[in-house]
Amino acid sequence: MTDEWTWTYFDADARVMTGEALVTTGFPSQSDAETWLGEQWRSLAEAGVESVTLEHEGTVVYGPMSLRTAQ
Repeated sequence: MTDEWTWTYFDADARVMTGEALVTTGFPSQSDAETWLGEQWRSLAEAGVESVTLEHEGTVVYGPMSLRTAQ
């Protein structure tokens, strides 16, 4: 089993999203996955992603977490 951290993307109706703009490859650490999200969340939100869930080897670590800014 590999040590893999991945994001699952959800739309406004809480349906899983897929597509070329959404990274589906794993990250080697939680820190790498979270750093990437910190750099990309605006682009993901613009692509229609409403929330994300972080998974480690298929187990949910946390989420869903909204990508919308607090108002």
